[in-house]
Parts: sequence; structure tokens; C-alpha cells
Amino acid sequence: MSGNRIEEHPILPIVDREEINFYWNGERLAAKKGEVISSALFANGIKFFGHHPKDGSAQGIFCANGQCAKCAVIVDGIPMKSCMTIVKPEMKVESVEGLPKLPQTDKHEISDIEELEYDVLIIGGGPAGLSAAIQLGEHNIKTLIVDDKTETGGKLVLQTHKFFGSVEDSFAGTRGNDIGKMLSRKVSENKNIDVWINSIALYVYKDKKVGILNNDVYKLVKPKIILNAAGAREKFLRFKGNSLAGIYGAGAFQTLVNRDLVRPTERLFIVGGGNVGLIAGYHALQAGIEVVGLVEAMPKCGGYKVHADKLARLGVPIYTSHSVLQANGKETIESVTISQIDEKFNPVKGTERTFECDTLLIAVGLESVSEFADEAETAGIRVLSAGDAKEIAEASSAMFNGKIAGLKIAKEINPQVEEIPGSWYDKAEILKKEAGKIFEYNLPESEEGVFPVIHCLQEIPCNPCSTVCPTNSIFMKGDPIMDLPVYEGKCIGCGKCVTICPGLAITLVDFRKDIEYPTVTLPYEISNHKVKTGDNIICVDIDGKELGTFLVTQILDVKANNRTQLIKLKAPKNIAKKIVSFQIQKAEVSQQKKTEIQYISDEEMVCLCERVTAKEIQIPNLFCCNSLTKKDHFFIRNVLNFCFFLLGNF
Repeated sequence: MSGNRIEEHPILPIVDREEINFYWNGERLAAKKGEVISSALFANGIKFFGHHPKDGSAQGIFCANGQCAKCAVIVDGIPMKSCMTIVKPEMKVESVEGLPKLPQTDKHEISDIEELEYDVLIIGGGPAGLSAAIQLGEHNIKTLIVDDKTETGGKLVLQTHKFFGSVEDSFAGTRGNDIGKMLSRKVSENKNIDVWINSIALYVYKDKKVGILNNDVYKLVKPKIILNAAGAREKFLRFKGNSLAGIYGAGAFQTLVNRDLVRPTERLFIVGGGNVGLIAGYHALQAGIEVVGLVEAMPKCGGYKVHADKLARLGVPIYTSHSVLQANGKETIESVTISQIDEKFNPVKGTERTFECDTLLIAVGLESVSEFADEAETAGIRVLSAGDAKEIAEASSAMFNGKIAGLKIAKEINPQVEEIPGSWYDKAEILKKEAGKIFEYNLPESEEGVFPVIHCLQEIPCNPCSTVCPTNSIFMKGDPIMDLPVYEGKCIGCGKCVTICPGLAITLVDFRKDIEYPTVTLPYEISNHKVKTGDNIICVDIDGKELGTFLVTQILDVKANNRTQLIKLKAPKNIAKKIVSFQIQKAEVSQQKKTEIQYISDEEMVCLCERVTAKEIQIPNLFCCNSLTKKDHFFIRNVLNFCFFLLGNF
């Protein structure tokens, strides 16, 4: 099992957790106490969990977030979602081969249902929900947070990188998982806020009560207002072979790697060059996983340029104006074929390339989870939304619009509460902005003293470098969050700007001891790819082009730098200012193999749960999620959740 466990990580602590045993199809396996079944199976090298009743195809994970049923297994005779079910000692888990059978049971004992009243019910304990709750709690509003995971924090739990945005308003420069802990701690300390983890909001009744399954106990809650902060679900993509096991969403990957410290793959290929896909590639490298490549359909990546640059500099090829053509394999993916696409997104014949990989990561966008909010509004309950449930944006934006939603609700309940400052709305607009204009790259001319070289060329909401400079020599030219940082003044060589930059886009060049061979300081966060003093490393420029091989003279790894190492090396003065990073992944990782093409047809899957093909979707299909309205989808989802609840209590 240890071969699939992450035993060293540059950011996350490796905690020695108690080991327990469970059974998989009769075989005794080990798991870590508190982890879900899907993660335990992946840790044991088991990546598909059964076969679909319609066509016998292998089933694995896709979302690892409880949003689909692709990971279903039989737990002690009952069908359950493996990504949401915690392993218990001696639990008997079986693969789902065809349609599962309902178990024979005795009569279920019925008990009275507890009813509670709250001013506000928040669905989702992620960045938006927690931020809203903090505002409500501070204004003495009785609030309940309901979250279906074992801890609050939402997607913040999965983020090991330093956040963008504003230091003042969204903890820019602090790692996402640390922000999640800070917000959760603040919520837990407020007596006006109750938190129910391992809990699912199932129904809204016409008497304005909400049915909630709280740790397997059904309760009714009557709120005055509901805040939907349930986040978003990942979108899927249609291509040949898209139903093979080993093809899943970026959130599922980050859950396995960053939450559960499981290494689910050896060779990863990524579809989608937004921030989610680019960051997932970086997280993979931190987990010791080879990233074979990344495709983006648009002419340039939609994510921040600093994210794309960072990945390219480390040795990951990025193919823009390309898309996935087909996934190849029998039950699980063995390789992926990509091709260039034209302006109408059609594949250009003759441009196909095939790469070996055992996992294909789908990062092609998110869709807000809003069904419960729609039902609550129908029942006549006042509903607001925040975070990705309102609009898809960065977590820094979710935190801030959650803060606004919390104060807005507080004022609705208590008119004596202060007005929302107009500046909050202005900041909210800035924080949710997509990446903006890319400016010309100009290196500083100076060849004396010490100074930072800022390799950030794109307008993005981010300002920690200007906040941390002790001599106030870095400032934002124009807008205090959105514009580019500029250095003017006196540098003392402290390196704080280098370590805090979320994009690792600032270096330090020091001519003070050697004018011809100045010292260059580089940020580095992948310490499991070992770099030692005395090593020769291949240095690259902003675009990942090789500049030469240079000797590492010193490595600073101090607590104050928040797990960012500072790598020092000496380089000729005509090159020093161009150096931004160094390669850690060899070109052989991304070698191509022979390509055999079968172009897309109407037999490709558009619905994984019910195995509905593109051809079938042309005729309305009752059981395909793509043909249902939101209300239909919500109804079926709730019926299934209630069935799982009943089965779990027999």
C-alpha cells in the first residue's frame, strides 16, 4: 500500500495515522483511519470499482465529491458512494457488477424527528459559506452551516498553493489549505454558529422546513433565510474513450493527492488550461507525479499567465489550439491522442500525437450547484447565493462575496446592522475578474546593488509583493490590486517578495559581491524533487527556454518562508536577470508514441452514470442527466439520497 501513499510532500505534513483493515471482494486490505473507501482503494492500487449494467464498462471515480455515482460500491450489502463513505474496521466492500440488489431487511424503527429553528441556514462550509457565517456570527445571528464532508473548508482544503487577490481582503500570499483552517477556526470560536459536518440537506417542504441528514440522523430545520454556498460541479467532455476508468475531474485528483495524500497516478495528462488545470499540474509535480502534457483548445491558456509559465518552466509541455481526440485502452486509459484544432474546433488531420498516460484529468470548467436553492425559492423561503454557487470565480472572490452575502443577510434580519460599504462591491468586482492584458516584457537595466526582477506581465488581482516589501519599494502602478507591480526605490535583499509571490514570478539579482557573476535567488516549492548545494541545474527564462546550466551555491529553507525554498546560484551578468526558474522534469517524460486514429462518432458517451451515447441523446432519454430540467435532476437526486439514507439505517 505504501507505494501509492505520498510519504513526502513539500507543503503538506505527513501525519502517521492509525491503520485499519477492511475487505475488498473478499481480500483483506489496509486503510488509514478516517479516509473514504475510494481513497483507500486507490492507495491499494485499485482504480475501478465494478462494471456498468448497460455495457459492462469499468467504473471508477469522476468527481470524488458525491455529485455522481460512478464510484458506487457495495458496503456491507448496501450500495454506497465510495467517495463519501468512510472506511470502518472489518467493513466488507464489494464491486458493483451490474445492478445492485436491495438487501433483505427487518422492519426499520421509526422515531420522532427533532425540529430546530435558525435565523440562517448555510448550505456548504467552503470559502463563501465560512466567510458569510463569520459576518453573521459577529452580528449575533443564529446560524447553521451544513456540509457533507468530514471537515469544513471546501475546496480550500485541497489547495496547497499561495492565493492571489488582496492581502487585506482574501489572505493573498497565504496557502489555500491554511486559509481554510483559519476560517474554520474562526467559525468554531463563535457561539452563534453551529456546524454540522457529514450532513446533507435533502428536502425542502412546503411548510418551509428543510430535511437534513445529520450524521445518519434525520432532522428538520426551519430557517428564516437560506444561503446557498454549495459550490460547483465539474463539467465533462465528449471524446472517444471518455468513459474509460482513469479519466476524472481535477477536483477528484486534488482530493486524492492533497486531502488524502494518495498518489493515484504515475503519468498524468491534463485537458484544460484554465487555472484549475494549470494548478492541478503543479500539484501533481509536488506529489512526485509525471505530468506528460496539457492541452488547451484556445490559442492561449485561459488561466493566469504566471500559472502557465510556472508549469512550462518546470518542463511540462503545453499544447494550445489543441484538444483531446481520443483516450485509448481496454478498461482503463493507457494513452491519449491529441490533435491541433482549427478556428471551428475541428481536428486538423495529420497533427495527431499520442502519449502514454494512466490518468487523464478533465479541467474544462465548472457548473454552479443551484438545484436546492431553486427548490427553496419554490417553497417560499428567502434564498441568497454566494461563491461558485452564485458565479464561477476564484476562491479569493468566493470568500469576499460570501462576506458581502453574510452582512447583507444580517441587515435583512436586523435593520440596525451597518450598511455594506460601497468599496466592498468594488473589490468584489475586481477579485472576480479574469486574467487581463499581457504587457511587454522589460528587464531592468541596472547592474549594481541588489534588486527584484518582476516576471509578472499580466493584469491579475494580486498584491502581496507590494504589501510585504519592508522599504515600500514595490507598488502597484494604478489600481492597488489589479495592475502590475513595479519596483522603484531601495532593496535590502530580504527576499520577502520572492517567497510571498503566488505565481513564483519574482527573482532577486545581487551584484554586490560579484559584478560579472551576480547571485540569483529563485523560489522553489517542489522540494521532493531534490536540489542540493553543489548541483548543476538547467535554468530557464520566463517561457521555459534553456539559458544554460549553473551551479547551486546555497539553499535557504527557513520557517519564515512558509515552505518556499530559496535557491541561490551564480550566473553571468548578461543572463542573470533572465533566469526565472529551472527544469525538474526531463523531456523524455513527454515522448510521443505511434498514433492510431478513430475519429469521434455518435457512439461516444455524454452521460457516464447511465451510459448514454451522443446518438441516444438525440431522442429524449428519461434517465440521462443532459435531457432533464434542473427540477427533474434535483428530484431524482433527492430520491436517490433518501434511498441511500433508508438503506443505511436498515
